[in-house]
Amino acid sequence: MSSPDNQSALAGESSRSTALDSIQVGVVVERRPADSPWQDFLYRPLAVLTGVPVATPWTVIRVDGDVTTLYAGQAVIELHRTETANYRDNLGFDTALLWVVLRPRTAEAGFDLLMVTADPAEGEALTGAGNDLVETVPMPPPIREIIKRFIAEHHIEHPFIKRRRDRSGSRQQSARPGAAEDDG
Repeated sequence: MSSPDNQSALAGESSRSTALDSIQVGVVVERRPADSPWQDFLYRPLAVLTGVPVATPWTVIRVDGDVTTLYAGQAVIELHRTETANYRDNLGFDTALLWVVLRPRTAEAGFDLLMVTADPAEGEALTGAGNDLVETVPMPPPIREIIKRFIAEHHIEHPFIKRRRDRSGSRQQSARPGAAEDDG
């Protein structure tokens, strides 16, 4: 685990994180030749490792024909009190998932490891814009246990309250000064 100050340094950010807890992880990625005139390789996250190996980012782990397995680098899964319901929903699936986000770059590696999240809402939201590669991988059991403990410690059940609509159809008068004068 790391402090919020370390998380910011790892992410290259100057702002402080609001996370109450965090999990240091390593990410493993597969690279294979692309059948495309626009790009040379396709990348796909394969796994998230519990802890961070002693290796530099984009170290080759294995080469099997045209497919290369690489250690993409380290990331921090941040856990926020306000997202415990999302984490609980994720753990309720048959296979709990982590979302890995890679950002394209022009350097040899092809991508920067941007982040890893256990929040399904955040993971899905990250798929909507830009050129980032967002893929899911199965959540390792040790990370699942850390998140279970976090939920048990921080989750507060909020009852759903359905608001009633005002069906009277009446409109409020404008509160701006001189409104009556403008109507005449």
